[in-house]
Amino acid sequence: MLKIAFDPIYKHNLKVGHRFPMEKYELLPQQLLRKNICEQAHFFAPTAIEKKHVLSTHCETYYEDLVHLTLGKLERRQIGFPLSEELVKREHVIAQGTIQNTHFAMEHGISMNIAGGTHHAYRAKPGAFCMLNDQSIAANYLIDNKLSKKVMIIDLDVHQGDGTASIFQGQDSVFTISFHGQKNYPFKKQTSDFDLALEDHTNDETYLKALAYHIPRLVDAFQPEFIFYLAGVDVLNTDKLGRLGLSIKGCKERDRFVLELCKNNNIPVQVSMGGGYSIHLKDIIDAHSNTFEVAQEIFF
Repeated sequence: MLKIAFDPIYKHNLKVGHRFPMEKYELLPQQLLRKNICEQAHFFAPTAIEKKHVLSTHCETYYEDLVHLTLGKLERRQIGFPLSEELVKREHVIAQGTIQNTHFAMEHGISMNIAGGTHHAYRAKPGAFCMLNDQSIAANYLIDNKLSKKVMIIDLDVHQGDGTASIFQGQDSVFTISFHGQKNYPFKKQTSDFDLALEDHTNDETYLKALAYHIPRLVDAFQPEFIFYLAGVDVLNTDKLGRLGLSIKGCKERDRFVLELCKNNNIPVQVSMGGGYSIHLKDIIDAHSNTFEVAQEIFF
C-alpha cells in the first residue's frame, strides 16, 4: 500500500498572507480521495522528530536557536515566514514524516510526503521556507542506522537544492543531483555531485531528453540502495517563481520516468512534494496529484 505523510498543522501558516500557497496541503489530499487515486487508509499523520535525528544533519547551536525562537534577524528574514512555535513544530512533523516514509518505502517500494522538500535548509541556517532539511535528515538516518550504505537524492524542483548540496559535500555515501533553472533562486548556487542548470523556458522535449540521458547513467555509476526524489512542480510554465517551461503533461512524464527507473532497478524511493507556485492553484494540485497517480500505477 502507498503510505502518505500528510501535513496536519499547515493551517497556522495560512494566516501570514504570503504568496506561498499553503492551501495545497489541504486540497491535495481531498483531490486524491475525490479522484479515487488514494483512500483514507493511505494517509498517516507523523509524530514530531527526535532531536538526536535532527542533530545528525543540523548543528546544535542552530537547532536550539530555532526551537527557542532566538534566531537572528537575518536568519528570520531568510525563512520567509514569521517564526513561531507552530511553524517550528510543523518542520519537526514534516521531517519525521520523511523518516517514517523510508521504512514504508523499504517495505512497499515507495512512500510519499505531501509536504517536505525543504532543500534550502543548510546545516546551520534556514533558507526560503526551509528550516529542517527533511530528505537530508532522512538520508543520514538511513546511513547512521545502517539501513542503507549508499543514498541518492534526485532533486527536480526548479530551485537548486543548495542546502542539501552543502550538507553532503565531501560525504561519499550520499550522491546529490539537482536539475534546476539556471537563473532561479538561489542566485549563489552550491555544488551538488551533479548539477544541470537549465535555460529559461526549457520545454518538455529538452527537459525529458536530459533526464533520460543523465539519470540512468548516474544511477548505474553510483548504485544507490535508496533514492529520495524531490518532485517540485514549480517547473511548470505557469509557475510564478519558476523560469522553466514544462507542461503539466511533461511534468507527469518526468515523474513517470524517475519512478519507473526506481521500480525497474528495485530501489526504494521516498518522494517529497517540494515547491509549486503556479498562477492558478488548480495547476498546482493537478500536477501534484499526477505524481501520486503515477506512483499508484507503477508500484501498485
